[in-house]
Amino acid sequence: MGKLNVFGISLNNPQGVYFSGQVVEGHVTVELNGEMKMRGIRLQFYGGAHVRWSESHSTGSGKNRRTRTVVYSSQENYFNYELVLFGKASGQGGDNPSLPAGRYTYPFRYQLPLGLPTSFEGSVGRVRYWLKGTIDKPWKFDHTTKRAFTVVSLLDLNTVPGAMESSSGANEKNLCCLCCKSGPISSRFQIDRRGYVPGESIPIKAEVTNHSNRKMTRSYAELYMVVRYHARGKTRTNFEKIGEISHGEILPGDSDVWNGDLLRVPPVPPSELQGCRIIEINYFVQFCVSPAGPAFKLEIPLGVTIGSIPLRATLQQ
Repeated sequence: MGKLNVFGISLNNPQGVYFSGQVVEGHVTVELNGEMKMRGIRLQFYGGAHVRWSESHSTGSGKNRRTRTVVYSSQENYFNYELVLFGKASGQGGDNPSLPAGRYTYPFRYQLPLGLPTSFEGSVGRVRYWLKGTIDKPWKFDHTTKRAFTVVSLLDLNTVPGAMESSSGANEKNLCCLCCKSGPISSRFQIDRRGYVPGESIPIKAEVTNHSNRKMTRSYAELYMVVRYHARGKTRTNFEKIGEISHGEILPGDSDVWNGDLLRVPPVPPSELQGCRIIEINYFVQFCVSPAGPAFKLEIPLGVTIGSIPLRATLQQ
């Protein structure tokens, strides 16, 4: 690296996880084995969201058919602050200073704004936070170093209406086999409450009755994260399965009962992704029954809210 031996960013919080309003503290280390002329050493604090995807759109028909690719993108900046550690700020005139050989430590301190959304990485969008150090050298390539950190927003389930209430649903499906219609498959599905935090488990209570003349290959419960990305008046929706548990086959005339089988909630961002206007997150748990052979599965979806502060009643239990 020539004259530069060390250029790094260290955080006082080794996990690099912060809440909105907390102070990010640490230091930047620079070690030179020779004098270096530069405009300055600067540290950038950045937080923002970005969404980008492309779609193909066709017009006309036959020989006049044309296909074009449209890119949809949007961006939000939550903060973008520059701290001068040595020398001059960006764009500042005057003579350029030199830094003699040696090891230098520059402490920094920055208070995060309130109301920041949780860090998130999705298929076509993200919310990211990072620090970037730059040694700005005149007429030469700059030296840079980067350090990402995580922001966790707080969604208190105790403030969410209906989070403590149970939720239930039912569905029935008739299976057709050529000209003959068999009896229905029916199911009832219930969860004890609508609000959970990562690390908790959702007790699945359900009943399945198979009045058809076909075997059900299995019944199962799935947990889904639904992410909606917004850009230029367009919305793209992605469904991601983040958990599943299942039971085995159900023969014709038989039934199956779920007595609180536990579906664990993995580490995921809170519902809604509050503070971000271009990415929206929701969750639902779905109970399904899959028939053998060609037929659509029976589905019962129930919405849930994933928070970061659990319900007080569940802590007491």
